[in-house]
Amino acid sequence: MSDNDILPMTKEGYEEFSAELERLKKIERPQIISEIEVARSYGDLRENAEYHAAKEKQSFIEGRIADLEDKLARSRIVETRSGAESKVRFGTYVTVTDEENGETKTYRLVGDLEANITLHKISINSPLGRALLGKEADEMVEVKAPKGVRQYTITEIRS
Repeated sequence: MSDNDILPMTKEGYEEFSAELERLKKIERPQIISEIEVARSYGDLRENAEYHAAKEKQSFIEGRIADLEDKLARSRIVETRSGAESKVRFGTYVTVTDEENGETKTYRLVGDLEANITLHKISINSPLGRALLGKEADEMVEVKAPKGVRQYTITEIRS
């Protein structure tokens, strides 16, 4: 496995993906197998909507299991400390203020797999994530966005 195949992940992210995998294998897979057996008992499979829906759901579950197993096998947990930080790095929480509108937001820098803007988790490979990495509190960063260059001031960094 080359370094390009390794996926950085926080411990919490790894645990969330592991829990989802376990739930899919131990709960949802057996449940869908039962649903398929029940649907089969209804007779002619060619026109059995319940059977086709269950098979489609099974396909989705098996695909997600394979995807999670692959990602977990290639992931590497990046340890994070707790407390105040002097520089932005993987796993840190960064509070920034948008210089244009004064809006303040806190993000956590994570790997691509964990990135979820609705949960305020941004990838270290995103434009904002790349701009923040290695910076210190009170520094200003510029990010090229679709609507032009945005400026943010880092107001807090913590683990």
